[in-house]
Amino acid sequence: MKKKKKIKKKLPKVKIKKKIKLKTLKKVKLKEDTFVKKNTPYGSEEKIEIKKIKKQPTEKKQYSVKDYVVYPKHGVGKITAIEKANIGQIEIQFYKIFIEKEKLTLTVPINQQFNLRPISSINQINKCVSILKTKPKIKRTMWSRRAQEYDQKINSGKIYELSEVVKDLNKNTDIIADQSYSERQLFEKAYERLKSEFEAVLKISPEEVQKKMDKALGRNVSLEDSE
Repeated sequence: MKKKKKIKKKLPKVKIKKKIKLKTLKKVKLKEDTFVKKNTPYGSEEKIEIKKIKKQPTEKKQYSVKDYVVYPKHGVGKITAIEKANIGQIEIQFYKIFIEKEKLTLTVPINQQFNLRPISSINQINKCVSILKTKPKIKRTMWSRRAQEYDQKINSGKIYELSEVVKDLNKNTDIIADQSYSERQLFEKAYERLKSEFEAVLKISPEEVQKKMDKALGRNVSLEDSE
């Protein structure tokens, strides 16, 4: 038997690329390192020094006697006195705030004055007038849910939210049949609160404030005439 000759396959010649210069490699490596340091928090080999920042003392707003402030759940009030009292062995300073609309005097400790806010600026009042001029939002949710939302906005102490409630509950008329009893109650509550802040900021008579608000709301009959 003749032995079969093994046929050797010729492999294709592979072109060997020229060696990359060492200097080029170093440049690429440097670029890669720079990219990693910039883009990943873990790529930097250098230790980052964390400097301790001293806490700045928090400045509390100090109100004076005769200043007007807003207490969210009651509206605009006037500071009538700043008094001190000893409770146990601790001396506490507090504001006496008179809420004219409710004929109520509040006692608010100065260390709890985060509940208070200063009355709005004239620019904020002008923004409120613009809100009153816009169309009311019509919501189709149940009245009980809407009433709860309106009540929360009224008691939030935020003047823009208060303006929105007045605008949304306004019926452009003063005829009782056009509003349910609960709607009318919420509208009057929001209207009076907003009106009292307008009076405190603009320093004009209640009648002039009412005319200004009714004009913005497009009300046909003023509240004064309906009484």
